[in-house]
Amino acid sequence: MIAFPLSIDILIIGSGAAGLSLALRLADAARVAVLAKGSLSEGSTYYAQGGVSAVLDVDDSIESHLQDTLIAGAGLCHPDAVRLTVAHGREVIEWLSARGVPFTRDPNAEHGADYHLTREGGHSHRRVAHVADATGRAIQTTLEARAREHPNITLLDHSIAVDLITRRKLGVDGNRCLGAYVLNRRDGSVQALAARFVVLATGGASRVYLYSSNPDGSTGDGIAMAWRAGCRVANLEFMQFHPTCLYHPQAKNFLISEAVRGEGGHLLLPDGARFMRNFDVRMELAPRDIVARAIDHEMKRLGAECVYLDISHKPAAFVREHFPNIHAKCLEYGFDMTRQPIPVVPAAHYTCGGVLTDLRAKTDIVGLYAVGEVAFTGLHGANRMASNSLLECLVFAAMAADDIRPRLARAPAPPPLPAWDESRVTDSDEEVVVSHNWAELRQFMWDYVGIVRTNKRLQRARHRVELLLREIGEYYGNFRIGGNLIELRNLAQVADLIIRCALARKESRGLHYTLDYPRANEAEPVRDTVLVPANFAGADAPPLWDE
Repeated sequence: MIAFPLSIDILIIGSGAAGLSLALRLADAARVAVLAKGSLSEGSTYYAQGGVSAVLDVDDSIESHLQDTLIAGAGLCHPDAVRLTVAHGREVIEWLSARGVPFTRDPNAEHGADYHLTREGGHSHRRVAHVADATGRAIQTTLEARAREHPNITLLDHSIAVDLITRRKLGVDGNRCLGAYVLNRRDGSVQALAARFVVLATGGASRVYLYSSNPDGSTGDGIAMAWRAGCRVANLEFMQFHPTCLYHPQAKNFLISEAVRGEGGHLLLPDGARFMRNFDVRMELAPRDIVARAIDHEMKRLGAECVYLDISHKPAAFVREHFPNIHAKCLEYGFDMTRQPIPVVPAAHYTCGGVLTDLRAKTDIVGLYAVGEVAFTGLHGANRMASNSLLECLVFAAMAADDIRPRLARAPAPPPLPAWDESRVTDSDEEVVVSHNWAELRQFMWDYVGIVRTNKRLQRARHRVELLLREIGEYYGNFRIGGNLIELRNLAQVADLIIRCALARKESRGLHYTLDYPRANEAEPVRDTVLVPANFAGADAPPLWDE
């Protein structure tokens, strides 16, 4: 077990593509610690099946990639953020290649591009560089290996951040992040970890919903910590859902590829009726946000636990040939997709909103950055476009590194930090309550928020989350904290922010659909839903600081 370092320059909370690439970019100039709340590879990056989008073909262009992204964002993408991101695509692919990521090559590629490129949803060209169908795993393992080799990088696994430490929290004048309290999950101790700069790279909050494609750790930790510390958040009402996750209590996050619909699969109600023609002329071939919304609408209308995906009308040999892994996995759970429809539900896939940052990844607190899915950069708007997500992680990690590097020499060393109060006691009975509250939160968020919303449903959800937050506050005052309680606290906080953002948007746009306002409001300029905390850090310093 690695002991917590006594002195570091940069604390990075999160060990996915954003966190590790940032650590590697800064390690030659600074002492860096990277926190992972489980093993280093437990985050979302490892499970990303797609790739990294970039303009690599001479027939493609930055302008084409920009326009594709703006269209996918349903009017809410920030053009400057999109241009910055897509302009650095080739650079980050080459940076990853130089560190050993084995991108699939095409020896017969034309136009001078030797990467094998695929085309995914929303892209007008082949521009997705990949490593077979496990790009995320290749990036994660490669960057982890390079980080382990570097003498200036300390990797702290099974270490979960409890809260950020700021000058304001200590009652000192000014607006700067000084470090974080960190729980060592192996021995239960909490230590104050001081740093000149702190970076949130904690991923999104898709586990706020009952069904999610992401690992269990996707609990919105960075978003909640930043909000409590005084940072603004934006556009949390937008969550991308994968339309078809296998519905089975043991299957957890097993996704049924959209290719099943592409090859003729039909979506059916529990009574066997098809329903997609009521939502889009393209029926099952409509974009994923439309399909997911249609499924959620019908489930709520009928009170159904799931809908069904049926490709059993195709020859069994065809199904086994085209979907061997899906077929085998379904058999494990008792479903033969060559003979019967399989039960599916939409699964939360990507958090489009997050902590408000500028184009250098700076938040409202001096010395605090946010990179990757935790951040709202303006790139995704109302929808996430395929394979722009890993690109965003890598590009904004590079932007943060470029901003931090020249500031290192003049950044003040943090003062001594007060120790965590270890006087709290544990009551084992409360562990059961925590687990039950976790289940209750994810269930009512699914029932009342999900994809298709109404003001009444949102108000019911807000009432429940407010009760839960008060109860969690009592736990923190009377019981020794643990990983489950920390994650529940963060998830409840982000649930509240999602609900507040959804109530603030009086229209339907992209992945936010409300029956009270079923159309986009084209009469007014499109605006982000920005929430400002009561302790807004910008009261002490200009928002999105400079020094």
